[in-house]
Amino acid sequence: MGLSWQQGPLGAKAVGTFLTPEPLPERLLFAEPLRRRMRVRLGGEWVADSEDVVLLHEPGRYPVAYFPRDDVTGLSEEARTTNHRDLGATAWFAVKDAKHAAWQHVDLPGHASVLADRVAFAWRAMDAFYEEDERIVGHAADPYHRIDIRQTSRHLVVRDGDRVVADTTRPLALYESGFAPRWYVPREDVDASALQLADGQTFCPYKGLASYYDIGDRGRAAWSYPEAWAEVARVSDWVSFEPDVVDVYLDDRKLALEPGQTVVPHGVDRGLTPEEIEEQR
Repeated sequence: MGLSWQQGPLGAKAVGTFLTPEPLPERLLFAEPLRRRMRVRLGGEWVADSEDVVLLHEPGRYPVAYFPRDDVTGLSEEARTTNHRDLGATAWFAVKDAKHAAWQHVDLPGHASVLADRVAFAWRAMDAFYEEDERIVGHAADPYHRIDIRQTSRHLVVRDGDRVVADTTRPLALYESGFAPRWYVPREDVDASALQLADGQTFCPYKGLASYYDIGDRGRAAWSYPEAWAEVARVSDWVSFEPDVVDVYLDDRKLALEPGQTVVPHGVDRGLTPEEIEEQR
């Protein structure tokens, strides 16, 4: 997703190439000012509130927000220390009663001094993160992440063996940073009896809460965003199918899942309902 996740330019399996005469280092970290007010809530209180957040992009990881120590409250230093492969010794903190909930790199190399005296929070340990008064779900949003949705008249067919699960000539193509295109089908063109709602949901900071469906004995073969965020409302309640689980044909060409497209659910937000999320937005 975005700059460093999935197949982004700083990702471990970047789909593109830097046109440089010399090979780049195997790992490139990129830090930049977020230029947005970000707040962190725990136990009914704000434990961080800053307009001076630095966002760290690290290969293969979601972006991480670093707050000035002066904008953070409730920290208690722990005996636990770890070592970051690029950023050196790392001290850990409890935040109020939450253990191992925040960290600070305390022996930074000179080229990483932008992170000096800054603290990052473990997403799962906090109750909620906000930009201004709107809750950010899943993980910190990547400013380089983009979604474009395009209408198409291409013929898309989904099969479970001999059974036709979906057949449409009006799918939506969703292009998302770091991902191969995903194809969404209107409910009217899907055999609803083929979909069995699966347990568990995940969050995307850019699209919202996703529900999953089994098709026959094929687990989580499809998904949908019942109430997608307003920015991607065109795919609300449409259905997309996983081409490595069921057979998906686009203009008679069988699709295959491209490498490196796995999404890792993240954060305590995974357990909330759409209504609970909306109350926080």
